[in-house]
Amino acid sequence: MIAALCRKFHFNAAHRLHNPQWDDAKNREVFGKCNNPNYHGHNYELVVKITGHVNPETGYVMDIKTLKEIVGTEIIEKFDHKNLNLDTAEFANLNPTAEHIAYVIYQLLLPKINPDKEITITLYETERNYVEYRGK
Repeated sequence: MIAALCRKFHFNAAHRLHNPQWDDAKNREVFGKCNNPNYHGHNYELVVKITGHVNPETGYVMDIKTLKEIVGTEIIEKFDHKNLNLDTAEFANLNPTAEHIAYVIYQLLLPKINPDKEITITLYETERNYVEYRGK
């Protein structure tokens, strides 16, 4: 039996979308108000989905408490109430777009989740704007 376990998380973070190889005019043209030199923030909603075989002894795809602890340590503690551009090593040289944030979250979780499980990251930047990353 294969099932998917999903858990929703929340974190707040600031960022600035900016490509240092472009001049200010091009950055404003491409990123608009998201290029504000004083940064801006989001209340991110994160859904981590783990898909795999259900363990016949436990009835779990994965213990949800374990998933909560992993995401708390690897993601929430690192990114919550942080300026992603300034306060995190992961975005020191990576533009913190929603796509890149979802990718980084996936990469941080990958070594902590049993390799026979599939991870899907869904990251809501706003109520209407979100990205999904499955490691492909």
